[in-house]
Amino acid sequence: MQKLIRVSDFFVKYMVLLVIIVSAVALIIPSAFTWVTPHVAIFLGIVMFGMGMTLRVQDFRAVFQRPRDVLIGVVAQFTIMPLLAYVLAGIFALPPELAAGVILVGTCPGGTASNVITYLARGDVALSVSMTMTSTILAPLLTPLLTWWLVGAWIQVSLLEMFLSIAQIVVLPIVLGIAANAFFGKFIQRVVKILPLISILAIILIMGAVISVNADKILEVGATICAVVMLHNLFGCALGFTTAKFFQMNLAKVKAVSLEVGMQNSGLAASLALLHFGTAAAIPGAIFSVWHNISGSIIASFFAKHND
Repeated sequence: MQKLIRVSDFFVKYMVLLVIIVSAVALIIPSAFTWVTPHVAIFLGIVMFGMGMTLRVQDFRAVFQRPRDVLIGVVAQFTIMPLLAYVLAGIFALPPELAAGVILVGTCPGGTASNVITYLARGDVALSVSMTMTSTILAPLLTPLLTWWLVGAWIQVSLLEMFLSIAQIVVLPIVLGIAANAFFGKFIQRVVKILPLISILAIILIMGAVISVNADKILEVGATICAVVMLHNLFGCALGFTTAKFFQMNLAKVKAVSLEVGMQNSGLAASLALLHFGTAAAIPGAIFSVWHNISGSIIASFFAKHND
């Protein structure tokens, strides 16, 4: 077990580097990861199940103990990022599939990576976790609705199919994970330190799959879509920061909201894109997964030095 924990710690520490390496391999040798493509939803379900296993029913009480902060953060999450995505897709005149992919990144909930980055930034981790939980719970309703509303200008969206997809690959695994923690808590506590290893492996494989089936397209439009993804993330963090400041939150909360708004569950976005909009639509989610970990680490380093 100790060896697995050390391996898990290594994967956590060097996740960004590992994602970049896998992305490069998938771009140069696409056949190395094409086998993953049919199983992307399963791998994402594993990630969500792992997230659920780290949660307890009482963890949700934190949401009700600070409803104002969570409400402000989640409303910012589901307004700033979708609208930013829509505006950027229009400004850069993206092709329909890529536009759909960018908007899907924007309409997805916050990702668990933001919780780690918030911790490194010396932000309010409890608020970050509460926002992630709340936005994930709301995702089955808000992600399809917002996507249907915004993507409709480019591609026809099946509201029901997307709702069912999110229920299957997000809600159900998380609920099962929470149930597993409730009934097998002692065992879960023994293995919880290796859960990041499983989640990171799954995320890396998802990214490899998305890039492998889009290698030619990425080489063709890579500079443009990278610019869109970077602006989406950075403007999201900046506007999240501004929103929290406007509502006079303390600095720890401001950091949490900023990072939570700007960092999305891009693995979910890539998976949904593959299922509903085609392979090219998954490119923004894959690139976002790499970029937001890089930018998040840089922002966290800056935030950590500013606690006044």
